[in-house]
Order: sequence, then structure tokens, then C-alpha cells
Amino acid sequence: MTLPMEVPVPGLPARVRIHEVGARDGLQNEKAVVPVEVKAEFVGRLAGAGLSTIEATSFVHPKWVPQLADAEELYPRVAALPVALPVLVPNERGLDRALALGARRVAVFASATESFARANLNRTVDESLAMFAPVVARAKAAGVHVRGYLSMCFGDPWEGAVPVARVVRVCRALKELGCDEISLGDTIGVATPGHVTALLDALTAGGVPVDTLAVHFHDTYGQALANTLAALQRGVSTVDASAGGLGGCPYAKSATGNLATEDLVWMLRGLGIDTGVDLDRLVATSVWMAAHLGRPSPSRTVRALSHDDSPQEQ
Repeated sequence: MTLPMEVPVPGLPARVRIHEVGARDGLQNEKAVVPVEVKAEFVGRLAGAGLSTIEATSFVHPKWVPQLADAEELYPRVAALPVALPVLVPNERGLDRALALGARRVAVFASATESFARANLNRTVDESLAMFAPVVARAKAAGVHVRGYLSMCFGDPWEGAVPVARVVRVCRALKELGCDEISLGDTIGVATPGHVTALLDALTAGGVPVDTLAVHFHDTYGQALANTLAALQRGVSTVDASAGGLGGCPYAKSATGNLATEDLVWMLRGLGIDTGVDLDRLVATSVWMAAHLGRPSPSRTVRALSHDDSPQEQ
């Protein structure tokens, strides 16, 4: 298998934790519903490739995301895996469903912009934060880790560029609610490295520690890896990615796929940064899932390595 030469760059984290979102953020955008057996095997294969955090599913109402209507059936099938399995919970009912199955990591999803809050949650930004307050409080009381997703941190399809100060305000609000971690979402993929650096500097100055932040980049304009490197240079060490580049955003039609996990691992390996991921097994997993979905993976690394002369597990 072809591998990059390792050339470390001073000042970057020694290890990056990849928050794998393919099984949730990726599959929720599929037109056809993927069978629960395939989803469970997908999560198992991702765990076998060395990913330590795999977002399993979402406890939203099936009406809104029918592709994940099998959350109650899927979660018990993967719960015994020796990895962290966060799940999305939109409200207290979703939290009840997750806690009933023994989930120990949950996530809420907020918006930095009013337009997207209305489109995604049918609420204003402040109304959505008020809705999340009891969810976060109850989860923390139960000893559960809480992640806060923040969408539209860089640009919004209705509002355009999003002011840095607005993102800082909502991040601070999520932190004050009790979120352990906040993932900064470039939902339509318009961020560039300077914008990423400016936002992270403003968050640090605003009292949101960099070690509580993750980044979640979409690759609409081919900037996801460059933006990730900018975030690493500012001390971020948790990066969201999706195996095979699956996913986008069902409420933002201009959004293309997430940063592919394989592309991220390739870059990090070249930088000498540890991820614990077996790239060969991860590529094989994405090739396997692409066959189930009936189309090739958009990940450049998957395409390159799946045509490598080295043997690939299928």
C-alpha cells in the first residue's frame, strides 16, 4: 500500500482524535434507506479500522430523517463495541430515547444564523438554545458527555458570510449551557484558512478554550484539508470526518460532502500525527460501503488506494 513520507511540522498536535460521522451524517442524506444490518456492519468495520469515536445515529423524529428511523434497532447492535458511540438528540424526547438504550454521549445541533435555525429547527437561535438547555442539563446530570454542533459558522446560503462575533456569542452560550465540546460546522463549505484562524482566535479571546473545540468542514470548494491544517495550527486536535466522504446537509442544498476520513488520515500521516487509524482497513470499508450504495466513493484517497497494486480487504 502506498503511504506518504512522514515530514512533521513543528507546533501541530501529536495526536488527532477523528470524530467519525459517516454512519450518521453520511447515511442520513442517502435517498434510499440503508438496511440496519448494513449500518451495523459499517459501524463495526469503522471500529475495526481503529476509529475511536463513531457517531452512530440520530434520535430525531422519523418524519424528519426517515433514513435514521431505525435508531432503536441499530444502537443495541453496536453498543458493545469498544468505542465511543455518540448520538444526536434534538430535544428531551430524543434524549429519553437515547438514555433508555444506554447512550453515554449525546449531541445537540444549534445554528449560528437565524435563517438556518428557522429552516432546521423552526425556531430562532435563542429559542433553540432555550430548547437545548434542559436537554444538556439532564444529560449532564446523568453523567453523559454532551457535544454541541454549531452549523453555519462561516457562511449561510440565505445570509451570506457569518460575522465572527455572532459565532462566538452562540459558542459561549453552548458552553454556558454545559456542552463539553463544540464542533464548528462549515455547513456549506465556504470557509478559507484565514477565516478559520480568525474565528479560532476570537473564540480563544472570548473564553472558549481551544481544547473544547472540534472542526467540521465540508469540501464544497476543495478547502476542507487546508482549513483543517489551519485549525491544527491553532491547537485544535479533534476533527470531524466522514468515511468515504459521505454526507452533506439535508437542509442546505448547496452543501456537498463532508471531509473524507481517508483524505484526512493521509494528510495527518504525512505530518507524523497519530490517529490510531489503519488506513488500509478504512479504505476497504469505504469501498465496501460504496458498493452497497451503488456508486464510487468521492474520496480521492479511497480512489487512489483502491486502485493500488497492494491487496485490499473487501
